[in-house]
Amino acid sequence: MINRTIADYIKSCMKEYFSVAVFGPRQCGKTTLIKELYPDFSYANLEDMNIRALAKNDPEEFFTRFPEPVIIDEIQRVPELLSTVQVRIDKNKKKGQYIITGSQQIPLKTTVSQSLAGRIAIVQMQPLSLAELKDSGFELDRDTQLVSGCMPFLFSEKGHKPFDYYRNYVQTYLEKDIAQIGAVQDLMRFENFMRLLAGRTGQLVNNSALATEVGVSSVTIGSWLSVLEASHLVYILKPWYENRNNQVVKTPKVYFCDTGLASYLLGIETPAQMQRDPLMGNLFENLVVSEALKTRYNNGAEPNLYFFRNSKGLEIDIILKENKILNLFEVKSGKALNDEFTKNMEKFCSKYSSNVSTDSDDGVKGTVIYSGDTVPSYKDYAYINFHQIAEQFVPKEKPFVLEF
Repeated sequence: MINRTIADYIKSCMKEYFSVAVFGPRQCGKTTLIKELYPDFSYANLEDMNIRALAKNDPEEFFTRFPEPVIIDEIQRVPELLSTVQVRIDKNKKKGQYIITGSQQIPLKTTVSQSLAGRIAIVQMQPLSLAELKDSGFELDRDTQLVSGCMPFLFSEKGHKPFDYYRNYVQTYLEKDIAQIGAVQDLMRFENFMRLLAGRTGQLVNNSALATEVGVSSVTIGSWLSVLEASHLVYILKPWYENRNNQVVKTPKVYFCDTGLASYLLGIETPAQMQRDPLMGNLFENLVVSEALKTRYNNGAEPNLYFFRNSKGLEIDIILKENKILNLFEVKSGKALNDEFTKNMEKFCSKYSSNVSTDSDDGVKGTVIYSGDTVPSYKDYAYINFHQIAEQFVPKEKPFVLEF
């Protein structure tokens, strides 16, 4: 089993809260990790028809059969069970008794906020990170990594075909998640929407343009995008603006949780095809953004990730905001040092110098993440190989702990 960085954060939450909910995309390794961490817990999988019926019709008998401490898998199948969990928590007041997993948050948001507020920690889990793969002996070249993605199944043994895996993944998602929640009536159009969205990876989301291509309303596109986000299959990157009040009305960018999934939706089957595909740069940017997100989540931190774009063409690919200080990152798929890569960061620094972080030791003003060798400082900017992304986004300070 590949060691998961997020394990330590889950264990710390179990010591602090009565229950922990681990959410993430299907097959990202939630169940495998939880059962590895807590092998002595009862285990109930609500995908099982009989167990699901028991949870719905007789929750008290359910907990007789699956006593605490317990792992409740795929809670989105019976979200009403959380009401019984709340009652049992309030009665027993014992920490770390419930681990709940789910791959679809839409039916859960209201229930969790109403029933388990103050009683539960929410943990966001993602597919394998490049750092986790490297620690386990997997360090793939750029194009192979983009096509393969980071789903654990593909690295469990040799011989798996990423394209076939993601084809089955999409069909499972459509049949088990989308069809069951009834949020989408036309699955063929929804799948077409996913493919078109993959072609806009790393670009501004234009609901009206997508609506025209798919043949639905822009309101429907907005709803479908929310479904994908709640399923953890896409991540919406919001823009940074100096005036915070303007941020919510500006257009965000969209990225997929896994480049292997996006590559499949684009019909890219091999590393050779990836190398010559016009969207390779977009997918490489997707890889970097998803790795930044994984690092933040794996360390229990808020993402605090943004991008910047103005009407004059000035753009910063990633901005990490920590303690009101901005850390700038440009993403380039190339392998050579290039002064052009840092031009936008230079312009941004001159305009927003009071907000930008500058390392006191080496004076680095920003970082280029690319496919070449790591160079800690070149003309006031760092160049970091994409396999070392995680080091750039680890929280600089430990979370505040109230002690008395």
